Amino acid sequence: MQYAISILLSGISLGGQYALIAIGYTLVYGILRLINFAHGDVFMVAGLLMVYLTSFLGGILPPAAVIPAGLLLAVVLTVVLGFVIERAAYKPLREAPRMSVMISAIGVSYLLQNLATYITGGLPQMYPEIPGISKTITIAGVPTKVVTVVTPVLVLVLVVALTQLINHTKIGMAMRAAAKDFETAQLMGIRINAVISVTFVIGSFLAAVGSVLYFTNYPSIVPLSGALPGLRAFVAAVFGGIGSIPGAVVGAFIIGISESVIKGSSWSIFSDAFTFALLIVILVAKPTGLFGEKVTDKV
Repeated sequence: MQYAISILLSGISLGGQYALIAIGYTLVYGILRLINFAHGDVFMVAGLLMVYLTSFLGGILPPAAVIPAGLLLAVVLTVVLGFVIERAAYKPLREAPRMSVMISAIGVSYLLQNLATYITGGLPQMYPEIPGISKTITIAGVPTKVVTVVTPVLVLVLVVALTQLINHTKIGMAMRAAAKDFETAQLMGIRINAVISVTFVIGSFLAAVGSVLYFTNYPSIVPLSGALPGLRAFVAAVFGGIGSIPGAVVGAFIIGISESVIKGSSWSIFSDAFTFALLIVILVAKPTGLFGEKVTDKV
């Protein structure tokens, strides 16, 4: 029983972390119909920023202020990175064929990975302990970190806040209009470039928060640390119906729990294969994903 609880807690925590990354994929796709392949690497950079910022601030600030200041700066710089990526790599290609934008996204991904390799020398970097969420607690006789409990609660709060933003604010209305019909939204006077930038900012912010939760559990960071979580989050977004925020969240929790169950069994080597096999089964049965809507392309 304790083993089952341990697997469930691990899966829920992992699913919540994937959900924060997956929302970034689904927001960008909803408006631009673009898979931002660099999103997982933005997540990785957020982790490295925290490592280097806390090291730098340790010689300047009192010990109690280092982690809070590092967290704040890491989130802000990650948001700035997402904004710069959109303006430098995607905005100039707004009228280009979709394949060109996709290639640009892949190029940004490799650029971030290579820069991280150059800066770190390819050596693993240890993520600092975050006071409070790094502590170990016991739930139903199972020892686990506080971050395991915090993750689903924080994901729920952030998803509710994002839903309120999209449904009840002017920028949210503009995002929904652009997602519904990009060209018509432009003709109606909506500042599309601003809407897209805000979308990337939100996605980068959620990736930064997700990195704090993820690397608290898996503290070793290498330049490829964002590749697999990013890919799994993308699978979760497609699984739930890419373009749907609830779908991305539900898909992420299903992927996270499934991964934990498989890794806790004798078939752990097939955990990634199972994830993609599950995706194939869902897409064969329902090509738009669990919550996706069928879209008819205009001729």
